[in-house]
Amino acid sequence: MPSPMHRLPFNYLLIFNCFTCVCIYGSGQVVRNSSFKMGHDAKLDCSDKTWNETMFVMWNIKLKYKQCRISFSNEGQSGDSCSDGKTLRNTSSAQSYLHIPNFSDADVGVYKCESVYIGGLKSYETNVDIIVPPSISSWIEHKDNKTVAVCKAEGGKPAANIRWSHMANSSPVERVSHGFFTVESRLELHEGMDAKNLSCVIRHPYWNKENILVPQPEKGDGPWLRIVIVAVITMCLIGFLAQKKRRCQRCLHLDR
Repeated sequence: MPSPMHRLPFNYLLIFNCFTCVCIYGSGQVVRNSSFKMGHDAKLDCSDKTWNETMFVMWNIKLKYKQCRISFSNEGQSGDSCSDGKTLRNTSSAQSYLHIPNFSDADVGVYKCESVYIGGLKSYETNVDIIVPPSISSWIEHKDNKTVAVCKAEGGKPAANIRWSHMANSSPVERVSHGFFTVESRLELHEGMDAKNLSCVIRHPYWNKENILVPQPEKGDGPWLRIVIVAVITMCLIGFLAQKKRRCQRCLHLDR
């Protein structure tokens, strides 16, 4: 005759097992921090135990816009309330891990996992963030009788690092918008400074190597643009004066 324990639903047995493990081995939770590159696949592990030793794995995930859970037991029962591509997989050595495909800002959050195995329980809390490459640009400005070289890394996470090839004082400014960073460094070019070989060097964790930019002529306001503007204004004035002259001539003709 089966015992009363065999008639209990699986979830109640799981809670009992987890409570027993916590009471015996303690509830020491390990807190970790991990960051993954945008667009890359991410991998989070919960235990170094193999599936032969593991009884149950459960991930409680708190994201920016939702909370969900993914679980699996050695009896073949599983659950997934995330429904966004995250899956539990095994390594070549049969160790379980959470697979996150095409990591994006929507996957940023807190990932808590519990792994119940024969003889104990492991619990981890992982704060997961994203690494986003910035948009970069560099140009030269002429303003108030000053010439300034500008280097900009926009919309990255974390903030980029900027330095100039010339060993001179610069004033990097950092701004944050919705969790993303924009860094701008301005270098005043004094009279006599050789700007031909000037370049700015930008470093960011997303890249495997640093990016080097050579400042281009003033952003959005080159000499040709000023020539075109002056020409358009001149043509408009000529047209206006010509039209006014014709009106005057008509008035004199009518007076006669």
